[in-house]
Amino acid sequence: MRRRDFLATPLLLPTLLAAEESVAYPPVTPGRRLRFPRDHGAHPDFRTEWWYVTGALDAPQADIGFQLTFFRRRTGFAETLRSPLAARQILFAHAALTLPGDRLRHTERVARANLGASFSSTDCDVAIGAWRLWREMRGPREILRLRMQSASFSYDFTLTPSQPPMLQGDDGYSRKGAAPELASYYVSWPRLRVDGLLLRDGRRQAVAGQAWFDHEWSTAILGDRAVGWDWLGINLTDGGALMVFRLRDAQGATLYAHAAWRDATGRRRRFDSAEIRFTPLRRWASPRSGASYPLELEIHLADLTVRTRPVIDDQELVTSRPAPVVYWEGLVKLSGGLEGRGYLELTGYADTLRL
Repeated sequence: MRRRDFLATPLLLPTLLAAEESVAYPPVTPGRRLRFPRDHGAHPDFRTEWWYVTGALDAPQADIGFQLTFFRRRTGFAETLRSPLAARQILFAHAALTLPGDRLRHTERVARANLGASFSSTDCDVAIGAWRLWREMRGPREILRLRMQSASFSYDFTLTPSQPPMLQGDDGYSRKGAAPELASYYVSWPRLRVDGLLLRDGRRQAVAGQAWFDHEWSTAILGDRAVGWDWLGINLTDGGALMVFRLRDAQGATLYAHAAWRDATGRRRRFDSAEIRFTPLRRWASPRSGASYPLELEIHLADLTVRTRPVIDDQELVTSRPAPVVYWEGLVKLSGGLEGRGYLELTGYADTLRL
């Protein structure tokens, strides 16, 4: 049995996502002051957490997209067992590479903490096997490093900040619905310079581009009526950054929305739910899942209007570990009142998203 199959076998992950015991997960509450680098690290008491890196490369060719996401899940299972191998924490990761004029390549990993996976609670450092995302100091400057390997593609990138992190919502307390408990702690780090090496089709190539880093942790994000979300993170051509999201119901109506725009000078503008409107302009139907995704969106932010256009249409991820999840996540270009490139994420179109 290969090691990656051993880590994912049902004998080791027995219905962990569905077998929660009675666990008192802490709520997300306003007023908590985020402290770094500690809050770049894991928060294992909370139910869910993810570290999310997306980027657009201009070398070795223009408009190559990449993403690497690590997810941590407190399962609510085996809480009373004393063994360090108890399946209290599961980590899984998705990686993808968008090649313009070609196709999306993606791969995934899963393992339990202390048995193939690890995370730090004092700084950003999360790993599954050879896949790793971590923060380190290079002289007086901090950088992020990410590394992953697969049969289809591999990369080893350094991300160098040009701007400080961006606390979303109210100083990092990001509402996800009308109820105050529907919230996450949420920090973004836009405008990260990317350099390093990309391996694809047997060729090792130097890269250059820009990336976006997100880190969120929470106990409850999706309310009873929510089936998924639309999220957009864009590094703007003028040196700014834009983040927009909305939660949707089964009819496609917006349940809650929020946006934050930071210009190149650091000035910020926030948009509340009533100021935001999503209008689908063009949809793409997946030949695999049958889901219909609104890839070209017109997003109205009060007096500002922007539009998305994907680099390629087929950037759907069909994943299976630790449970089947289907969503669209890909590199898009932004036009209209603001211009730039970044990632659009569309969940809950193939099936209701479960967290």
